[in-house]
Amino acid sequence: MSLTSIIITTHNRPKLLRRAVESAFAAGANLEVIVVDDASTDETATVCRDLTGIKYVRVERNQRVAGARNLGLLASSGQYITFLDDDDVRLPGSLDKQIKLLETNSEAGLIYGQAILVDQSGTPTNQSYPRICHQGDVLWELLGQNFIPCGTAVFRRSCIDRVGLPDQSLAGIDDWDLWIRIAELYSIMALPEPVMYWRRSTPASQQGTSAASRIVLQSVEQFQQSWKNLPRVLSASHEMKRRAWRHFSANMSAHLSFEVLRALRHRQLVQATKNLFALLRLSPAAMLRLLRINNAHSPR
Repeated sequence: MSLTSIIITTHNRPKLLRRAVESAFAAGANLEVIVVDDASTDETATVCRDLTGIKYVRVERNQRVAGARNLGLLASSGQYITFLDDDDVRLPGSLDKQIKLLETNSEAGLIYGQAILVDQSGTPTNQSYPRICHQGDVLWELLGQNFIPCGTAVFRRSCIDRVGLPDQSLAGIDDWDLWIRIAELYSIMALPEPVMYWRRSTPASQQGTSAASRIVLQSVEQFQQSWKNLPRVLSASHEMKRRAWRHFSANMSAHLSFEVLRALRHRQLVQATKNLFALLRLSPAAMLRLLRINNAHSPR
């Protein structure tokens, strides 16, 4: 089986990092594990020196996740590539399963799987994502929603040679943008079973994806300025493009509405307000529906 590069980016989470690295080595047979220490200021460097078998890359100025992933990509040599966040865990043997399937289809550029959701303490829930694993030509589905958990995706190095590195200016949606660019040129495969434990962000977690308003507005800008101008999208019918935008905006509105209510439950009033204003910009009708729902459930 060809070499697979697992790129783990980390910043000031040495205890979680050790578990992520151990899970990476257990996920497959022919691996290189690259740890990119993104300017940690704690004992992360010491922990990394004690981890045997890894390729260690350290930077002194914080690059954020997308920039650190690119440094890992440049240091990697595998024919297949996957990312793993330092607070996530790969399931044993999961990479070998995915790569075996990917090697049966030379037309496919990427394979992904499901992720078991865990809470902030690391305890698994009974939920997995996505519930439906789209595969084949999934470009239009991906334009509406990112249903590929980043740590479950394994893609060919040849995809990066064609579409380029992740855009590190798109913090929080760099993976979604990469999947869309790959899906425009390649078919996508899915392994409809869990391949990792995934720690989802919360309003209080301080993870990059917890800033819902920024993520959504950045996604809207990327859709309008980049994704709708991809060659396959430009050449599509007006109705297909309208349907893609409706699907995208409906999902973004639903996400923002959920995040408003979740931030309020966590008493994160600043984040709730930011999310509400972003929802107003995207869909005034959705904001009004949310306010009606909230008023209906408020104590009288």
